[in-house]
Amino acid sequence: MPVLWIVAIILALAVIGYFMGRYRAIASAGGDSRKLHSLPNYYGTSVAIFTTVFSLLVLIIWLIVQPLVIENRVSGTIPAEAIPEGSTLGLVMSDVRRVANGLDIAVAGGAMTEDYASSIRTEFTDVRDRLAGVGVALGSDVGSSTLRAAQLYRTMSATGALLMAIVVLAIALGGFLFALMRTHKDFRARNVVETSIRYLLIGAASIAILTTVGIILSLIFNTIEFFYRYPAWDFFFGTTWAPSFGGGSELGIIPLLWGTLYISFIALVVAVPIGLFAAVYLSEYATPRIRAFAKPLIEVLAGIPTIVYGLFALLTVGPLLLSVFGPNSVGWMGAASSVMTAGLVMGIMLIPFVSSLSDDIINAVPQAMRDGSLGLGATHSETVKQVVLPAALPGIVGAVLLAASRAIGETMIVVMGAGAAARLSLNPFEAMTTVTAKIVSQLTGDADFSSPEALVAFALGMTLFVITLGLNILALYIVRKYREQYE
Repeated sequence: MPVLWIVAIILALAVIGYFMGRYRAIASAGGDSRKLHSLPNYYGTSVAIFTTVFSLLVLIIWLIVQPLVIENRVSGTIPAEAIPEGSTLGLVMSDVRRVANGLDIAVAGGAMTEDYASSIRTEFTDVRDRLAGVGVALGSDVGSSTLRAAQLYRTMSATGALLMAIVVLAIALGGFLFALMRTHKDFRARNVVETSIRYLLIGAASIAILTTVGIILSLIFNTIEFFYRYPAWDFFFGTTWAPSFGGGSELGIIPLLWGTLYISFIALVVAVPIGLFAAVYLSEYATPRIRAFAKPLIEVLAGIPTIVYGLFALLTVGPLLLSVFGPNSVGWMGAASSVMTAGLVMGIMLIPFVSSLSDDIINAVPQAMRDGSLGLGATHSETVKQVVLPAALPGIVGAVLLAASRAIGETMIVVMGAGAAARLSLNPFEAMTTVTAKIVSQLTGDADFSSPEALVAFALGMTLFVITLGLNILALYIVRKYREQYE
């Protein structure tokens, strides 16, 4: 049974339980809702909660655990001699999953014999052709062991899906009956509902924390695994980036860090003055009508997808810069992709981040300080320059550092606008690449995750995480240490 159907049945049962719980509570009070401990809606909500919460929780856990169990069970049936030379177990398992998803046959169970494997090779050839027709290629030569594993994978998946439907729906029905049976006029339904909601809110808050912890742990473990295979000294201090899945890779991060910081610096040079001046104008000089029109218009830039910015860099800004600085003019720029192209477009993307944060910070400066400065004879411009901006400076610096973190982590603009060359150069009109762009390229395709060339993506991600975390901590430190406390 599809997961969507299971969820729909649970929700329908919860709706029925809500009305039945409400009706049962009122009936137990003789039709007089004043005799109830709680409002009638609480009784219905109690039944709905017990119907949905536990069943959906089991469904989520099952969907997470089942693929891991099947993967482990099926991979154990593939003998080492069945793995082609130059391939890996991971690639063979990719073929197993594709074949299992592509076969249009159903077998009740049992192991696939050699004769049966031979009988479906014709159908498998059709499956392989269909997969190739949609751009999916198989990573190794498929033999009888792979076909057996695919059949086992398919059978276990079907059995697991059936058991999941039975167990989850049984839990939903059990919760429905349990909550309905204990519904009566003296039942403290409000306490149960409020307690359930409190735990739901705690769980929602915990998910964010646990997700962060999971991301960090996955980065740490895979980074450690990478440094078992590649020297840390060569990674952090190497000046050459030349990955090769055939061996002999040079994986120095310095060219990638240089490209990342160079592009981010150009982006901040564009975004900080424009964003700060826009914030000063909107908060100190603009009339309410202009502010109501201009501020949302600037913030629209923050809602544009980064892939659109990347296309803008590739199709508009790059050719424009090439026409000005290219071979036909001053000769500084050889192609449309360059550090300057990505930096300018990224700076445009960061303008609303700087302007919105700075505008809020400037508006937070007490009006009494402005009035005092004006009362002492200072002009409006002198008040802004000598009173308002110094008071708001710590917050503005924090906003700039947060924008820098956003620039360092950007991917699509640099992939499409900066090029893919890992080099150390001061020329902003040359193509360079960044850490995020190489993370994408190293994990694209059916990479063997046991090789340094694939594991290096986690080391790059960990390095980027530490840099952006440090910038965020520095921004918070500056804001908290130097922020004026006004009464």
